[in-house]
Amino acid sequence: MPASFLRKESDSNSVNSSEGQTQRVALVIQYLGTHFHGWQRQPRHRTVQQEIEQALQLVIGQSVTLHGAGRTDSGVHAAAQVAHFDAPAHIPAHRWANILNSRLPQDILIRASAAVDQNWHARFSASWRRYRYTLYTDARPNLFVRPFAWHYYHAPLNEALIQAALEPLMGRHHLAAFHRAGSSRPHSWVDVQAAECLRRGPFVEIELQASGFLYGMVRLLVGMLIEVGQGERSPLEFTEIWRQQRRDLVKYAAPPQGLCLLRVGYPDFPFPHDIWYDTQPRLALPPIGDLASCFG
Repeated sequence: MPASFLRKESDSNSVNSSEGQTQRVALVIQYLGTHFHGWQRQPRHRTVQQEIEQALQLVIGQSVTLHGAGRTDSGVHAAAQVAHFDAPAHIPAHRWANILNSRLPQDILIRASAAVDQNWHARFSASWRRYRYTLYTDARPNLFVRPFAWHYYHAPLNEALIQAALEPLMGRHHLAAFHRAGSSRPHSWVDVQAAECLRRGPFVEIELQASGFLYGMVRLLVGMLIEVGQGERSPLEFTEIWRQQRRDLVKYAAPPQGLCLLRVGYPDFPFPHDIWYDTQPRLALPPIGDLASCFG
């Protein structure tokens, strides 16, 4: 795309050019959180929001605010984060994905871009968010697993016990026990829509879906579910801790690299299902016998 076309609006130093036309653009974003200090823009720290806003400014010629569906912590990944911004209307909305990808670092990728209604909001229009936490339980370390899973091999984990602890979380509950300090959210009520634990060989996956999440909630919750899975606490004890809001008993947060913002749901989403629904590849190791058969 010619630079003169991309920067046509910048000469006026305003998004509202002589044409006065703007449009709202939604993005589906993937990022590897390893080298980011989270999503939200922060002084003196590298963040996802900041990197994308800088790329937008290069194109539009002035500062642009990117609104995300949620904030991820340092080191947390996203398979389908959603965000929106307001842009000059003369650039077709579907072209923004390619425009930005050519200017973004290798650990951020825009899966797709599309025009949305001016009243649509990445955060406030969302119905739910879904996270997946991946644990790797094999005693042997694996370099290719390390960036995306918590290598937990200290004791066997019983996924059935973890699932039993998760089931009472379904519904609307006050989850102050899993709410880290430093949040501006005025309450700790959460509407949990799904809570599942599944084992795939040496990998244990915990998925949680809710209308919104508390600051640090998933990592604190997984940290205590580990105690359930290895038999240190019963599912009933786990439930009583959060029902009684015993934040003092929740001492450990799971490390960030195992956590991924899997997807965000909307009543009316402009993207095809395969763009956003399940785009974090599941980690899987074949049995040694199956691997050997590949080589005869």
